[in-house]
Amino acid sequence: MTGVGAAAPSRFGEPARGGSATRRGARWLTGTSVVGALARVAAGVLWLGEGTLKYRAGFGAADILLVAQGASGNSRVPFYFRPLGALMQAAPGLFGVAIPALEVAIGVLLVLGLGRVATTVVALGSVATLMLYWSSDQLIAQYPVMVLLSAIVLALPWSGRVGVAWLWERRRRAGR
Repeated sequence: MTGVGAAAPSRFGEPARGGSATRRGARWLTGTSVVGALARVAAGVLWLGEGTLKYRAGFGAADILLVAQGASGNSRVPFYFRPLGALMQAAPGLFGVAIPALEVAIGVLLVLGLGRVATTVVALGSVATLMLYWSSDQLIAQYPVMVLLSAIVLALPWSGRVGVAWLWERRRRAGR
């Protein structure tokens, strides 16, 4: 039996330690949130760099055609890229605008950190886009780093916790 104010016994028959496990769990959660947020922001900045570089360089239909035509005759490009390559050749103007816009959008959304679910969806989109680039045999030095950072965001589910959504929530609670 425990007296009034005494700690309840733990599962192993020892007295509970006044919430130290809870504090350790909170520190671990905070630590992983910060690491995930740093990875998320770093990936977002790299995506923003990719997209803005394409805008500044005048990326467009000619670049898309170059990628699509290069992929069509390349034995290293897997079979599943061929339908997309054909679509890229059919609508290069659309892809010339959409690709930089997609990259900037991924970057902005990762930097903002709009909560757990939205961040997970955007990180999955980041990995999928990079895998598509690799499938078309378009590999630059940043892409492996961007995949690694996006994978960290996916592995640490609270990566989106420290961001705009977190600030909005804090502000809403403070306004009560």
